[in-house]
Amino acid sequence: MSLSQSFQQKLLQKLSPQQIQLMKLLQVPTANLEERIKEELEENPALEMESESAEDEYELSENSEMEGDSSEEDEYGSEELDAPDVSEYLVDDDGEIADYKMKDDHYPEMSDEKVIPMRAEISFQDHLLNQLGMLELDPRNRTIAEQIIGSLDDDGYLRSEISSLVDDMAFRQGMEVSEKEVIELLAQIQQFDPPGIAARSLQECLLLQLTRKESEGESVRQAIQMLTKYFDEFTKKHYEKIQRSMSVNDEQLKDIIAQIVRLNPKPGGLFSESSQAENFIIPDFYVINNNGNLELTLNSRNAPPLRISEGYRDMMKDYERGSKTDKRQKEAVTFIRQKIDSAKWFIDMIRQRQETLLNTMGAILQHQEAFLLTGDETDLRPMILKDIAELTGLDISTVSRVANSKFVQTEFGNFRLKYFFSESLSTESGEEVSTREVKKILSDLIEAEDKHKPLSDDLLTEMLQEKGYNIARRTVAKYREQLNIPVARLRKEL
Repeated sequence: MSLSQSFQQKLLQKLSPQQIQLMKLLQVPTANLEERIKEELEENPALEMESESAEDEYELSENSEMEGDSSEEDEYGSEELDAPDVSEYLVDDDGEIADYKMKDDHYPEMSDEKVIPMRAEISFQDHLLNQLGMLELDPRNRTIAEQIIGSLDDDGYLRSEISSLVDDMAFRQGMEVSEKEVIELLAQIQQFDPPGIAARSLQECLLLQLTRKESEGESVRQAIQMLTKYFDEFTKKHYEKIQRSMSVNDEQLKDIIAQIVRLNPKPGGLFSESSQAENFIIPDFYVINNNGNLELTLNSRNAPPLRISEGYRDMMKDYERGSKTDKRQKEAVTFIRQKIDSAKWFIDMIRQRQETLLNTMGAILQHQEAFLLTGDETDLRPMILKDIAELTGLDISTVSRVANSKFVQTEFGNFRLKYFFSESLSTESGEEVSTREVKKILSDLIEAEDKHKPLSDDLLTEMLQEKGYNIARRTVAKYREQLNIPVARLRKEL
């Protein structure tokens, strides 16, 4: 065995702590930024909001014992130590970073009436647990029922197998339960509101809802029969086969289907956090059309003006006026200096976050000016992450972080920034158009079709080609699927 030495040269790219912090702050939505700043304010007393009174909380009086008395010198010793340089901390104006204000003076204040607060909604789990509390169950059955409720997904379905629940109870709760016990309690939970809850499949979910309405008429009972015996045919819209098998006419079939389409396929969706979040979007940007000139403003409501504590600067001045031989004072000034540095660093990170957001959205506004003036989706230009990265000088990954997590409010509604990004497609004249434009036209064609004879992908391809778009059938099918539009057979109506 021989040993040898060799030199290798490797190129490694590592992010600094500041860059990592900036990346994290970029991903924080405006709604949560205030909470992030509050955390920093609690952890660092050298950082404060401009609305706070520095004199009341931090400023030291001239008679403060921090100047050092003989008893302290006796305790810590009075040997000469190198005094730390605090000159840069004694300036009243901490420069651009410390004086940086988060408040946007160029955008009118939004009154409190216009701010939509987050509703204090009861959670989906709590809603079911409240109903569970109305059942007379012994501790064992209550524990099993709580396990079932805790296993439901956001849509209200029980996706886990019964055997898996039994295993979970044995492993986590140390309880030996039978599948029969779980099924019996599941049946009770399925009677809770909203109807259809705790179903194990879409078929069961719809049937649970219809069963509660069974006394409302013949069409409901026939709908139960259809979903019980002909669920596959119903999902594939093989209506002729269903009519023959059930011996119903066109009018009866319409009534049956009408009963089914009124049902809620996702009963837990009313309580999901995602559905609530969609109703309470807090935009990160505002774009205002001022007589044809687009004005971009950053939403700064949740980013209060920050500064370095005056009290902490005064502590530095007290130290500078002191004897500088007190060991306790030297330890204190080291601590104060660290806190001030940390506060400056955080304020700078917030400022960089705001600048990055404005630069990114400014480039998007420049690229998509036509759409932001008209709101017409066909005015969207092809735009990819690389285009904005080149305009701003930012890394593509940074642009992606901003685009995926931020919203802009326009006169046409709120849009996630990634909405403005799309690939390009060529027309017969060689012009590059946005794929979103093509999707909008495709969606309009399908919306205007005769639902008794819906357009096939082949016909849609021909119609788009007639409008001058060079597009293949497989591309039409891909766009249709991205728009969550089913194939022609499933769009057919009676």
